[in-house]
Amino acid sequence: MSVGRRRAGSGLAEALVLPVVLAGALGAVGLASAGGGGGWWGRRGGDGVRADARAARDAAQEAFYELDSTQREVQLTVETIRAAGNAATSQRTQADFDAISGRVDQVTMNYLAALDAYDLDDETLDAGAAARARRVLEDVRGQLGSARAELNDFLQRLQPVLQHAEQQLMRVTPAVEQAKRALLAASNALDAARAAGLRADDLAARLAELAPELGRLNEGAARHGVAATLQRAETVAQQAGAITADAAQLPERAREIDRRLSSLRTRVQALETKAETVGPALSELRRRFSTACWQDLQRVPEQVAEAGRSAEGKLAEAARARDEQRWADATGAIGTVRALLDTADGSVAAVSERLRQLNEVQHDPSREVERARFAVRDAQRLAMAGRHAPDPRHAAPLDEAVARIDRALATLEEGGRHPDYWLFLTELAAARDTAARVIELIRGDLGSQR
Repeated sequence: MSVGRRRAGSGLAEALVLPVVLAGALGAVGLASAGGGGGWWGRRGGDGVRADARAARDAAQEAFYELDSTQREVQLTVETIRAAGNAATSQRTQADFDAISGRVDQVTMNYLAALDAYDLDDETLDAGAAARARRVLEDVRGQLGSARAELNDFLQRLQPVLQHAEQQLMRVTPAVEQAKRALLAASNALDAARAAGLRADDLAARLAELAPELGRLNEGAARHGVAATLQRAETVAQQAGAITADAAQLPERAREIDRRLSSLRTRVQALETKAETVGPALSELRRRFSTACWQDLQRVPEQVAEAGRSAEGKLAEAARARDEQRWADATGAIGTVRALLDTADGSVAAVSERLRQLNEVQHDPSREVERARFAVRDAQRLAMAGRHAPDPRHAAPLDEAVARIDRALATLEEGGRHPDYWLFLTELAAARDTAARVIELIRGDLGSQR
């Protein structure tokens, strides 16, 4: 038991000072026994006193061992509480233990001094010195017992805190083992991916970043605390699990990228075929309809051709990224190709759709007029439902929609041989949109009143 490792406290103050008899014994000169020590009876009496002193020494030694064992038990308890990670409780417990240990160390010094003061195995030790040694050792044994009693009392008070700390520590080992298993699974999954011809460099880098965390987990909760260790174990397990999942998905991810590349190549080829229809459609628009009906579409051929070239370039870039197993780059390039093709397809469709709409309205304008009037009438009926007069917020835009239809029809009739059919269609579509907005507004008002 190390001396001087604890701080002073209370409870054993009267036991810290060596009895006066010990101080006298340390400086006294041995006195002869009664009767001058002559005769067989004097020697027999001296042997008995020395035997009693040795028995007192053995009892003190046993008390010392018991005290040392108890102090070690308390120290282990304090370390367990400290490892549980509650800083305030740990500091308070350590301070109390240091105070008690200071007093235990002083008692230990008294015990060691008593042992050094007398050589009880010396057959020439006189009976008086042996008697004094017995009294000193019995007193020291009492001090040792008192110190042990204080330690036991302190240990008893720590039991609730110790139970909580042990419960916390019981969570550490399973959590750490789970994290280690997750790391092993990630490593195995990475090996399997590489065996399939996939480099998985990004996954390897992510796994390497977890190595320091594994080292900290191996250092344990005693160094880093329970809370921090549990959090670290959970984080490692989650990140390792993500690596395992990503590694398992790599083969399918590669196959999916291959499928998407093949599909996009087909779309690029289809775009070339579609683009061939734009020229004839625009030519017909120019020949049969006024400039206002097609002038916003005249750059479509150039736009489609440019989009096609850009798509082919990005598609080649995506294929290179796939071959180099740069999955994120390949996915990003594929998304760009899709967006370019969607835009080009939309432009091609806009030309053909424009021609279709203009053909239909040229053949029968009344059909579009009736569609617009029906939409407005439907909104008007809803605006008047349960009312004697419509809400101005509803009536005003609907009245404007009716006027817009009339103006569009008048403009068409006044257009002569090549009227602006596209303006006509645009105005009627705007009237339908107005009716739809009014209906949405009315339904919103009804919903708020419920």
